[in-house]
Amino acid sequence: MERDNILALLKQVKNGAISPEQALLNLKLSPFEDLGYAKIDYHRAIRQGSHEVIYGSGKTAEQIVGITSAMLKEGVLGILITRMTPEKAQEVEKFVPLIYDKVSQIGIVGEKNLCDTDGVIVVATAGTSDIPVAEEAVITAEFLGNCVERLYDVGVSGIHRLLSKMDVIMSARVIIVVAGMEGALASVIGGLADCPIIAVPTSIGYGANFGGVSALLSMLNSCASGVSVVNIDNGFGAAYQASMINHIKRSEKNENTLPRM
Repeated sequence: MERDNILALLKQVKNGAISPEQALLNLKLSPFEDLGYAKIDYHRAIRQGSHEVIYGSGKTAEQIVGITSAMLKEGVLGILITRMTPEKAQEVEKFVPLIYDKVSQIGIVGEKNLCDTDGVIVVATAGTSDIPVAEEAVITAEFLGNCVERLYDVGVSGIHRLLSKMDVIMSARVIIVVAGMEGALASVIGGLADCPIIAVPTSIGYGANFGGVSALLSMLNSCASGVSVVNIDNGFGAAYQASMINHIKRSEKNENTLPRM
């Protein structure tokens, strides 16, 4: 929606021609900008609380620059670009002020949100090889305004490493568990923690791992309650969901009130 149209809409609210609620609905349903190769949804933040994220894989550097430049022109303060190769990043940063992380292959243009919730998202990995997917989750969660704590290389092949960090596990609001091979770590943490667990299967493993399918099926069949699963290597999706959970306001508890049975 163009600025002139938004101003006209606000004037209608001021004059009583439409209600504030109807104006909000109109804003949520506002049109997008058509670049030919992309249709940019500027009002996603109004509908969902966060601006559109650019998925870099499959896009050319020129397309990424075009989308990013259009979003900056429209006043978007922070832009997240996922799955962008170092080669594309080198081209993009010639035209826009890009901050790029090679491990997660994430680029950030502009500002990221400050931590605006008291809850902590813990990102745990079974092994060091899972870190790239975990870092995608970490940087995404931090970009969305969350405080994040890393807990890396705590897989079940040395369970004492995880048990030594029980204070971290029990203090989390949400835990993202990133694991390949047989994906057992999600069930173990799910049996220890009192918060939602988001499991991310990775494509790390030998032949019978089937590119992450074995970990995916193990996590889907977890006997631990409270474990949900995203797609293989989808650190971004896990972080987005964890951020939504972490930003749900907890109602104040009256310590003198017993729960109803």
